[in-house]
Amino acid sequence: MANTIKQSIAWWAFARSMGAEDLIKHSARIGYHGFEMCPEDQWQAIRDAGMKIITIGGHQSLSDGLNKPENHDRIEREINEKLTLAQKWEIPALIVFSGNRNGLDDERGKEITATGLQRVAKAAEDAGVTLVLELLNSKVDHADYQCDHTAWGAAVCERVNSSRVKLLYDIYHMAIMEGDLIRTLRANIGHIGHFHTAGNPGRNELDENQEIFYPAVCRAIAETDYSGYVGQEFSPVGDPIAALEQAYRACDV
Repeated sequence: MANTIKQSIAWWAFARSMGAEDLIKHSARIGYHGFEMCPEDQWQAIRDAGMKIITIGGHQSLSDGLNKPENHDRIEREINEKLTLAQKWEIPALIVFSGNRNGLDDERGKEITATGLQRVAKAAEDAGVTLVLELLNSKVDHADYQCDHTAWGAAVCERVNSSRVKLLYDIYHMAIMEGDLIRTLRANIGHIGHFHTAGNPGRNELDENQEIFYPAVCRAIAETDYSGYVGQEFSPVGDPIAALEQAYRACDV
C-alpha cells in the first residue's frame, strides 16, 4: 500500500507574489503541512494555522560550504545553533550545502564534505533533526556546485554513515543533471531525507508546459518507505494560489 505524500511549500517562491497572511491561509486550506525556509517572524503564525516549519537553512552559504576544511569550524557552530532552534520549534530538517568546486577534485570533495558532516552528525542524532545535503544542478542555476549528482551525494552519506545525514533530492535539479528520476530515487531512497519540486524547463508550475510527470514521480516516492515531505519550490508565472492548488493535486497520491 502506498504512503500518503506530505507536502510543504518553499516560502521564498510564493511570498514574492502574495502577502504572508493570504499565503498561510490558502496553503492550510489546500492541505499543505507546512512551510520551508520561511522568516522566523512568521513561524508563530504558521503554527497557529495548524502547520509546521519543515526546513530551515543549516549554515551559510550555498556556494561556500562543506567542501572547504577551513569552513568546518564555522559551519559546526552554525549548525549547532540551528539544531537548538529546530528542537524548540519541532523542525525536522536543516538544509546543508557542499559548496562550489573551485577546482576541487570530486573524490577529495566527497572526503572533505563527509568529514564536515561527521563533526555534526552526533549532534543531529541527539536532536532528532536530519541534515539534508541538497542536490543542485550546476548546468543552469548553480554553476560549479559540487553536489550536483545523486551518486556523489549518496557517496557522502555512506561515508558519514548516520541516520540523520541524508540528501535533499531536488527533482527539478536532478531532471536537468541526470534524468532517470524514478529509477534513481528508488535506488537511493535510503539516502533521501527530503524532496523539492519545480517544472522543467523554467522552474515554474508543475503543469503540462513542462516535461516532468509529477504524478508518476510522486507515486514512485509513495511506493517506498519514505515518510518525509515533498516541498513545492517553484516560481509561479500565473496566479500563485491556482498554482499551489494544481501542484498539490499533481503530487497528491
